[in-house]
Amino acid sequence: MRIEYDKDLTDLTTFKVPAKAAIYAEYDSEKDLLALTRTPEFIDNEFLHIGAGSNLLFISPFKGIVLHSAIKGIKTYRKDDDTVFVIAGAGEKWTDLVDFCLENDIAGLENMAGIPGEVGASAVQNVGAYGAEAADFIHSVECFDVETRKTVLLYSEQCRFGYRDSIFKNEAKGKLIVMRVSYRLRKGTEARNLTYRPLKEFADSLQRTPTIRELAEEVVRLRDSKLPDPSLIGSAGSFFKNPEVNEYFFQEEIRTRGIEMPVYPAGKEGFVKLSGAWLIDHSGLKGSSIGGAEVWPGQPLVIANTGGATGSQVAELADHVVKTVKLKYGIELEPEVNYIDTDIKVTVLGSGTSKGVPEIGCTCPTCMSTDPKDKRLRASVLMETHGLRILIDASPDLRQQALRLGLSRLDAILLTHQHYDHVGGIDDVRPFCIHRDLPIFANPQTAHDLRKRLDYCFREHPYPGVPRLDLHEVECRPFKINGLEVIPIEVMHGKLPIYGYRIGDFAYVTDAKTLDEKEKEKLLGLEVLILNCLRLNQPHFAHLILPEAIALIEELKPRRCYLTHTNHQLGRYAEVSKLLPPGVEFAYDGEVITIKHQPHIHIHHE
Repeated sequence: MRIEYDKDLTDLTTFKVPAKAAIYAEYDSEKDLLALTRTPEFIDNEFLHIGAGSNLLFISPFKGIVLHSAIKGIKTYRKDDDTVFVIAGAGEKWTDLVDFCLENDIAGLENMAGIPGEVGASAVQNVGAYGAEAADFIHSVECFDVETRKTVLLYSEQCRFGYRDSIFKNEAKGKLIVMRVSYRLRKGTEARNLTYRPLKEFADSLQRTPTIRELAEEVVRLRDSKLPDPSLIGSAGSFFKNPEVNEYFFQEEIRTRGIEMPVYPAGKEGFVKLSGAWLIDHSGLKGSSIGGAEVWPGQPLVIANTGGATGSQVAELADHVVKTVKLKYGIELEPEVNYIDTDIKVTVLGSGTSKGVPEIGCTCPTCMSTDPKDKRLRASVLMETHGLRILIDASPDLRQQALRLGLSRLDAILLTHQHYDHVGGIDDVRPFCIHRDLPIFANPQTAHDLRKRLDYCFREHPYPGVPRLDLHEVECRPFKINGLEVIPIEVMHGKLPIYGYRIGDFAYVTDAKTLDEKEKEKLLGLEVLILNCLRLNQPHFAHLILPEAIALIEELKPRRCYLTHTNHQLGRYAEVSKLLPPGVEFAYDGEVITIKHQPHIHIHHE
């Protein structure tokens, strides 16, 4: 086991953009990994596991601990005359595994020759190319569970493989570390997978079935003809996924525009797959560049670092590609690359209470104010971190809030409770369900209420076009969204238990009146707290008022606190802000709050 601090990771990624980690650790055995997970460096920090760095884009330094596997070794055993199992350590290069198979006349992986990365990533990413995917051959995956600190074995069907997807990118991200992968392959030298058109044409040119070596060589030649030379130009291979879209959306919104484009089966019911390369090419984006980042002319799914590009420049170019394709075709491209950014950006979508400010028909000074900070939609925030966009509460004003922000993608929704001013915008999430069922996380009571209130979304055969929701009931204990830890905070809204949420050094608590002491402990050490404050001095049975909110803030001691869920009785923003102590202010609609993560550094002794 080796631990380093302030580690330069630039040469450990295929993008070759500047990349750093506060802490870096490499291990070469399960014993090493077990010891590593007991160190303060691991326990006190968020961790990121990397392979060859082929699917990572560092936007900013990673302010936690980066882990890398050096578990090596390739073993084989025969099951019968035809079947051979190959087991490889996660730290082996994928290309070395393919070469091993070719040298030992083991067939199956030849279509995926030349893919950059390590063996562990083949299971995480479900890598694929030229008509084959790793999931076609993976028999089992040996993992280390960081919570139980025990080894677990997942068989292929338990890995929930999908297009460039697996359980390791979702529920198991940040929980299971891949140590070894077992592949069920075939003894022989004849190549059988010729479904990809250029490979069929290659076989036709030979006038015979190619050997696995010949096919692998042709695959590498095809890759080299389209992709930048990795020894000279940095990239992550395909930057974007080929989009899978709801079939109803495709027929109603794409076909009706008279647009003709390649369409393929998606492999899951109700969806079709489109060509990302076609969309980018026909949007006129080949060769587009920002700084040293360029959309590769030979393969527009690739964004290349042609020299001196930063992660931010690559991300800016990727965003330009996404917006351009969206504008022309109405389809949102999704990066295959993982953005590494531990900072948190919070946008206040609404800061008002259930009736908003101004209230309908009210002529009080607050409601008649012309100050934009006195115009308050119903309370909600958008949180962005680790490449994810997470909405906390879907207010009845969601449509207006999303249009004002230009929001076109959501990865998940956290709901605090079932009151209408916090869930009334759920029906407006339809545009965010084009590519997948939208994950929603809520306590059991809120989930039960949603199934009744929005029963048309949960029927066995829902009406086409309704929101497609993936509803998760969560108890008051930590859970993860794509590896991002979320800590529910139970607060009392009068007599109703509801949730606030903590993510890293940020927490959002609304509609609170009281908190149990053990829940308060979850809110200690915050950089930013957003907390409800209904009005100035008139008590309320279910909401904090200003003196109560200030007292709680003094107890919790966040570095910064923003007050939200306020009504018109609070008064005008400019005047009432003068009453607040240092470090506390009223949130306002459209406000953007940035939280810089700080790592916990310990000096490790072997």
